[in-house]
Amino acid sequence: MVDRPNKPSALAATPSLPPQAQVTISDGSSRVTAVLPTGESVEILLYGATVLSWKDASGDEKLWLSEGAKLDGTKAVRGGIPLVFPVFGTAPDHEATSKLPQHGFARNSRWEFLGKSSNESSSNSVKLDFGLSSENLDEAARQLWPYKFGLLYSVTLAPESLSTVLVITNEGDVPFECQTLLHTYFKIKDISSVQVTGLEDSPFHDKVDGVKDKTQSSDPITFSGETDRVYTPVKGPGHPVVITDGGVAKFRVVRDNLDDVVVWNPWVDKSAGMGDFQPKDGWKNMVCVEAGAVSTWQKLEKGDAFEGAQTIYLN
Repeated sequence: MVDRPNKPSALAATPSLPPQAQVTISDGSSRVTAVLPTGESVEILLYGATVLSWKDASGDEKLWLSEGAKLDGTKAVRGGIPLVFPVFGTAPDHEATSKLPQHGFARNSRWEFLGKSSNESSSNSVKLDFGLSSENLDEAARQLWPYKFGLLYSVTLAPESLSTVLVITNEGDVPFECQTLLHTYFKIKDISSVQVTGLEDSPFHDKVDGVKDKTQSSDPITFSGETDRVYTPVKGPGHPVVITDGGVAKFRVVRDNLDDVVVWNPWVDKSAGMGDFQPKDGWKNMVCVEAGAVSTWQKLEKGDAFEGAQTIYLN
């Protein structure tokens, strides 16, 4: 055999892709779960596109979910991250939404799972997309709110964070007004040792005290009774709201285009009156810090879109 001095060298081995997130659909195609190669996980129920669980690499749960939560589609989930749209609470004086149930219909509707996406050069994150449109609504909801809309909800899991992004589009010819909120239930060890910072000197509506207009002092928020407040932070959405538990910073919430923050804990009496709130002393182990656009109405003309987001970082 002739020895060729310039013979081609062996082909380089094909570089293998890094491990990718594993996404599974289970429970009668009603749940979507994503697990990163590093162990972090998120679980979303298609009913309401409700995030039920978010765990870090060691399996430590970050969200509070009531033991009595209904996960069969009979009512909105108590816990996790329910989605509020197109009205926050009830609005009897706002004609378009006056007949809707509390917090609207997004958390009571079955969403579609639109698929996953990730950075192919990295295994650091995975994005899950969910959709809801006026065509998906049941007849009763369409009668109560007859506007054409589209909702795109993206949940992105990364090793040290969870991002949730909601895009609302007016797909009809008629303008509509709406509100939206990410009703996040954080799991904490002891509400009596929790502080919330980042809302200092900010105006708020105190819903426990007759919806009176008040201003937060320069001190952190602490809890000693039922709390239900709608803040409009003076430092804007980009300034983090931090939840500290027992002197240790646990969560850092950064908002994008969501001007308001609701802080809620039902305490003893309110918890006792909610049939799906279990255990009854569960208020000791949860606090809601909810990013939203709820103090005013977002008006969307034909073809307009509104996008709001939060990213929760583990400190």
